[in-house]
Amino acid sequence: MAAMVAKRSSVVAVRSLCRMYVLSSASPVSSRLFSPGQALCAYSTTKHPFQGGNGTTEGSNGTSSPTGHLTMSSSSKQLSTADIKKIPDAEVRKSVFISQSNDVFTNLALEDWIYRNFDLTHHHILMLWINKPSVVIGRHQNPFSETNVSALARNGIELARRNSGGGAVYHDLGNLNCTFFMPRARYDRKYNLTLLTRALYREYGINAELSARDDIVLLGKKISGTAAKLGQPNAYHHCTLLVNSNKLHLGASLEKDNVEITSKATASIPSPIKNLVDVNRTVNIQQLLSAIGYEFLRTPATQLTDGGRELLMKQRGFQLINPTDKWFPGITELRENFASWDWRFGKTPNFSVQKTIQLKSTTAAHQQEMKVKVDVEKALIKEISLILPNHEPIPVVSDMVGRAYSEDCFHGIAEALKGASTENMQQAMGL
Repeated sequence: MAAMVAKRSSVVAVRSLCRMYVLSSASPVSSRLFSPGQALCAYSTTKHPFQGGNGTTEGSNGTSSPTGHLTMSSSSKQLSTADIKKIPDAEVRKSVFISQSNDVFTNLALEDWIYRNFDLTHHHILMLWINKPSVVIGRHQNPFSETNVSALARNGIELARRNSGGGAVYHDLGNLNCTFFMPRARYDRKYNLTLLTRALYREYGINAELSARDDIVLLGKKISGTAAKLGQPNAYHHCTLLVNSNKLHLGASLEKDNVEITSKATASIPSPIKNLVDVNRTVNIQQLLSAIGYEFLRTPATQLTDGGRELLMKQRGFQLINPTDKWFPGITELRENFASWDWRFGKTPNFSVQKTIQLKSTTAAHQQEMKVKVDVEKALIKEISLILPNHEPIPVVSDMVGRAYSEDCFHGIAEALKGASTENMQQAMGL
């Protein structure tokens, strides 16, 4: 670690001489020189950023994407795991993509587009992205077990479902998201997480560690959660980094409704959290984004060694990404899928919700407690029933059956049933 600190001054010198290529709607590739003080200054060679050493687009077997990168061809898909592992690190180039969108659905679509389409055989990518306030749940989770969906909607906070597993996380402008793309054959979660801890130490002297669950922890508290999507031929691993997130909003957004939910969905494991600014007040998103990007570019594809300036100069550098159909054909449709009700809620595993209510009575001695139970299938109310002690569930006929479930909907049903008197309810049930 001491050697890393010693090299910091030389890294800053390299940054001040760097040039960045920006992907914008104006032209496919335009080089723009940033001032030395700007954090997003990145090294690039004088040739076209997507060209190989001979001046032609790298790899003759792949198809070039609108951004100039290689998309998957039949030949790349046929490479075996053993063949990919034989490719030396010297033949693998790296890029850092910085999304210009803060929309959670757009960024999830961009992530999915890269995963589906890019040829990562000789090219590893780190995507860095920041979202406006949102709660993102894992592919196999029940949103109603992780948060109060109705409260999120009232507060203008988006609820998104990602394609990877894992638990629920809160995003805002004080949280940095990192996605590492590589072939499945080279997937190495600990490599990625260790790279992040090295960046934190090199830039800020922060000693973060990896937990047994592959979270990044600082002074015993979690600063990063992690999840992955493992397919063929590609894979990605993504994680969060709490920089200066609003912890009050985070806690409130992940507070679920006070009901009993029975579900086989993957449940999140709550953990105490910490922001990086809690231990170093100088940490900020833009500087951290740059530090992580440089750590990625100066580290070989599979070995956690420091390639320094020599390796840095061989990489493709930083690229600002405008996630539109012009650059990523079909991304608008992917975004619509991620934002759709069918994906966010319709994919929820079946579950049931119960709550104890107390019916009105003309005499306190005859007050009756019972449970309201709502069975939900594909996020639609399938059945409503009442459960009395020592009785079979009693179906309730209601026009709410078939409607979309929500916390507000459930409490409306419970309040309506509570309004009935014990005597009238017992008479209606033949008791």
